[in-house]
Amino acid sequence: MRAALLLFILTIFAPLGAHAQDEHVILCGGPALRKWEDLRVESDRHDRWWANFIRASTLRMAEVRLAYGKQAKLVWIVYRNGYAARSREDGKPYTTWIQEQATKRNCTLIWVNSGPQAIAAINRRSAGAIKTFDYFGHSNKYCFMLDYGSDIMAVSQAWIHERDLTKINRRVFSRSAICQSWGCHTGESMSQRWRAAIGNSLIGATGKTDYIPVGQGKMPTVSGRWTR
Repeated sequence: MRAALLLFILTIFAPLGAHAQDEHVILCGGPALRKWEDLRVESDRHDRWWANFIRASTLRMAEVRLAYGKQAKLVWIVYRNGYAARSREDGKPYTTWIQEQATKRNCTLIWVNSGPQAIAAINRRSAGAIKTFDYFGHSNKYCFMLDYGSDIMAVSQAWIHERDLTKINRRVFSRSAICQSWGCHTGESMSQRWRAAIGNSLIGATGKTDYIPVGQGKMPTVSGRWTR
């Protein structure tokens, strides 16, 4: 009787709208190498700190757990090649540190090395499971650039282009899913193509995003505005 009463109480006071199958997906691109970025003019340089997108991801995880409960299921899809290359350049075990962050936060970590692999990881979610989706990484108005400046200066060799969005199974997203890209310029084209392909709005930046606040424990800001 006591067990039944406890189950009833937990059910009544569970977070509204929360379901056991709900998942919160974070897609994380990789950093550029300093050897290439240091050859560029100062105003065009990126990624002085290797962990801009990693730290932004963990800040978002904290927000999700605050909003959806401590047991909210986190799925972290991370572009491994970028961090492995930067790890070799800096002489630091970045991929190990990322795994440790995932373990610390009870988060499912999925390593990927290409856009198709990232799409496959998204498509493996259950029907209607994705409650929130966030992208942290380099981007332009046409694509998420999972890789940027790892092997070739200022060039991406792994991406999800807006033309690829139809390859994502829209049924894995909840009808009320909150989706946001924290990369530059997404709101200028890709957000519109996302709505057409996925059915949900994708909040994106008109203008550039700035990751300097991330080092201060704050989410990235935008030089223009956030748009859908």
